[in-house]
Amino acid sequence: KPDTKIGAGSPSAIYNSMVHPLTPFAMRGAIWYQGESNGNEGESYYQKKHALVNGWREAFQNPDLAFYWTQLCSWDHGNLLKKGNPEKHAWAKDWGPLREAQFKALDIPNSGMAVIIDLADAHNPGDIHPRNKQDVGWRLAQWALHQTYGKTELIPSGPLLAKQEIEKDKIRLSFDYTGRGLMVGEKKGTEPTKPLQNGKLAEFEIAGADKQWFPADAVINGKQVLVSSPKVKNPVAVRYAYYICPIRANLYNQEGLPASPFRTDNW
Repeated sequence: KPDTKIGAGSPSAIYNSMVHPLTPFAMRGAIWYQGESNGNEGESYYQKKHALVNGWREAFQNPDLAFYWTQLCSWDHGNLLKKGNPEKHAWAKDWGPLREAQFKALDIPNSGMAVIIDLADAHNPGDIHPRNKQDVGWRLAQWALHQTYGKTELIPSGPLLAKQEIEKDKIRLSFDYTGRGLMVGEKKGTEPTKPLQNGKLAEFEIAGADKQWFPADAVINGKQVLVSSPKVKNPVAVRYAYYICPIRANLYNQEGLPASPFRTDNW
């Protein structure tokens, strides 16, 4: 008798066993917790995300099916933080573009993304499955309540980069979803995010035309951020938390939701 078993990672296996049986039922939306297995896919993930959502909408015969996902969480792969080079590992270089592709996929109509880079387990940052799923669920729920159930007064996301403007030796960043304003925040476990008094923004870098990145000074200015460095007189680009485990990332809106990692360069 032939063995009919197939591995969970085989093409169509998970879909046919866990999703397709649900297609006769009416669904208003879906939530998607993104795992690390796609961490090295970079820009191709953007196309796959579009294909996934379009495929589910066709399968459920609902072209407006809401689709909300989590951005990849921080992960200290191989104790990189202790080694002092969290951005040097090959995986570290992959995860920035992957999170960027997740951000760009927000051009899918009726979609949303919960940023969770601040939810890595502080006591075990090497655990790829952070235990704090309470905040994960709450942040996804903000999207559903805001966009699907009409609670438009809710702010569903942390700051998402909208544009940059170069002002001599500084770069001014503007964001969507600033809510009541921006703040330097601190998140501990499942406790609410708190303003960090006299805190300084971290994980910002700036570069000039030579494409050399330097740690940057970043200051909140109203609902914008000004970024500069004495080492870069004529800046052209900024990036924020653009590697695998940006545990010092601390830009939030006053609703307590973290900013998504981003970059403004294309090299």
